[in-house]
Amino acid sequence: MGKNAIVPADRVQEIQEYYFSKKLKEVAMLNAQGADIISLGIGGPDRPPHPDVISTLADEAAKPGNHSYQPYVGLPELRRAMAAWYSRWYGVDLDPATEIQPLIGSKEGILHVSLAFLNPGDGVLVPNPGYPTYSSVSKLAQAKIFTYDLTEENSWMPDFDALEKLPLDEIKLMWINYPHMPTGTPANMELFERIVEFGKRHNIVIAHDNPYSFILNDKPMSLLQVEGAKDIAIEMNSMSKSHNMAGWRMGMLASNPTFINWILKVKSNIDSGQFKPVMLAAVKGYELGKEWYDDVNATYASRRKVAEKIMEALGCRFDSNQRGLFLWGRIPDGEASSESLADKVLYDARVFITPGFIFGSNGDRYIRVSLCATEENMLRALDRINEMNNK
Repeated sequence: MGKNAIVPADRVQEIQEYYFSKKLKEVAMLNAQGADIISLGIGGPDRPPHPDVISTLADEAAKPGNHSYQPYVGLPELRRAMAAWYSRWYGVDLDPATEIQPLIGSKEGILHVSLAFLNPGDGVLVPNPGYPTYSSVSKLAQAKIFTYDLTEENSWMPDFDALEKLPLDEIKLMWINYPHMPTGTPANMELFERIVEFGKRHNIVIAHDNPYSFILNDKPMSLLQVEGAKDIAIEMNSMSKSHNMAGWRMGMLASNPTFINWILKVKSNIDSGQFKPVMLAAVKGYELGKEWYDDVNATYASRRKVAEKIMEALGCRFDSNQRGLFLWGRIPDGEASSESLADKVLYDARVFITPGFIFGSNGDRYIRVSLCATEENMLRALDRINEMNNK
């Protein structure tokens, strides 16, 4: 290129295309060649939402008056449903008018929170391993990333002694996520209380990403159950996993009215709200009872048993107390890396699993298996891996 060549903004050069975006292109290419890859990679629920949710969407979409722009803050009945859901399942009281903001999925919320709180150069605490979007969005916001280690030796919990040694006066925001993705580590009240105390003492906003609390988990928890947490914390939640509504892009965040207002300032300048029939269908989803979650979890429990057999066939060890949509396992010491093992399984067994390195350096000796495939396909994957091992 010549000296006047157009180049992207620095922020674009600091991030990479999302791993799954790239890898799924390769999987599609292999499938086009007849490979018939079984995907156990992504955590996108494969089953539909409740029939009442779908029928509400269809009925409301057929009404001529439901296709206009909607309020940036979402429908009042949607916010009331979200508040009622938090009260019913978490025992957390939220003012639907001032303490809730609907989101087009919680992934969007990561960007809005980052833009609302981080100036260029501000510090942000990101877990290693953790959801890659925390780091990529922090780079887009031109923040300074401080990773904090989560290790198997420390039960995938923050090391608070190590956190205290960081330049905390530079740090404005901390991302946490329990039940943790990718490790499946469940939340507990002692951890939540300590994180809230840490945030208050150092004036660091705690952003808790909480989409997995209902999956294979008989005790859903919220960071906002901690007394006074709303003063310093933001919690994001989502219907993607709990209600099989990943493609519907329906999420929310909850916090104090001041934080909500700051985030709304960002969000209202980026999007124009959500489709009214989707919001009304979400209301129906939030009203579902325990039998819905029991049915969802019965399916995942059966699949989880197969996932454990897959891990064992690969020589991986795992913690049976994991929660969420995945199974996380440590690879054998003789394997070079998580990436090389995942590629071997892809090319030799025609099964796509996720290498742990994409979640951070502390994930490199681990792989992740998704439960978002039919039990039949998971059993086929197990057979293929056993055949690979016997060659």
